[in-house]
Amino acid sequence: MSDTYRAIRLERFAPSFREGADIVTLPITAPGPGEIRVRNLWCGINGIFDTQIARNAVDYVSVAVPTFTGVEALGIVEAIGTGVSGFAVGDAAATVRFRGGYREANTGPAEDFAKVPFASRECLALASTGVSALVALEHIGAVQDGETVAISAAAGGLGHLLVQLAKLRGCHVIAVCGGPVKAAFMRSLGADRVIDYKAENVGSVLAAEYPRGLDVAIDTVSGSIFDAFLANMARHGRLVVGGAAQDLEGKPEIVTGPRIVHAIYYKGVSVRGFMNGLLTEHWPAAREKLFQLHESGRIAITFDAVEFVGLEGVYDGIDRLLSGQSMGKVVVRIAQDDGIGGVNDE
Repeated sequence: MSDTYRAIRLERFAPSFREGADIVTLPITAPGPGEIRVRNLWCGINGIFDTQIARNAVDYVSVAVPTFTGVEALGIVEAIGTGVSGFAVGDAAATVRFRGGYREANTGPAEDFAKVPFASRECLALASTGVSALVALEHIGAVQDGETVAISAAAGGLGHLLVQLAKLRGCHVIAVCGGPVKAAFMRSLGADRVIDYKAENVGSVLAAEYPRGLDVAIDTVSGSIFDAFLANMARHGRLVVGGAAQDLEGKPEIVTGPRIVHAIYYKGVSVRGFMNGLLTEHWPAAREKLFQLHESGRIAITFDAVEFVGLEGVYDGIDRLLSGQSMGKVVVRIAQDDGIGGVNDE
């Protein structure tokens, strides 16, 4: 085994992740008391977050350079420190902690990792994006069986899981996405109404076809799609804000119009922020439920058609996600498994 590993480290603040982050080689460290070391095989791409970190524009994260990068990774436990229970060498383990993602090896507190069934990209997607989808829909959106649910960016890594989870609750699902290929993907997952925002006006469709309104809407885009959702909520509807991709450039659109009170007060609508990092108490149960749903074939994970390999592939994966062309979850294979631990590449 090599006594060094590589990681992507943010060395300078810059307009883009590619400009600010370098691949560095570092010594392998032995786990201390309460720690484990994981050899990462897969990482998940979070291009918007990565870009904002590079710009030092994430208000809730204090960043000093140099710093490790990436949030989602999955691999095999290589070493265990004293006092650790629940992990054994060879176990598959995932982390969704900032600074643990874009690196070939990660030594840290055992509580920062979760044991997963297999060292597969599917388990990574479920333990990260899947948990976000389930918690956003059920705990923040408080979805009820049979409700009308609208989802923006529905063909993305988060969105396509939200569509499936809502359908499992018997909901009428409205999937908002861009382009005929993504629209066909949404129909294949069972979406009841697909709105191609490049060909239809989202607000006009909702007003004409859903006069009763939306019980739950989950938006990660902001801009005109957020406006359309807000204007078409049902009584006691819940609008969940899980991001604002349209404002990536750090210049939120300044709008002039009636205050939000006029859209929410008379119908008892609530607008709820979803920040997964504030909901860690729900993660273990969500993971368990998602693994069961996937094992039973009730949900499927789609990965973007473009494959990325090695830490060098992280930069291209971020560019791919930011391009708006990706469909499904964007991941990078950091390394091949050498036969240690359970591997299932389905």
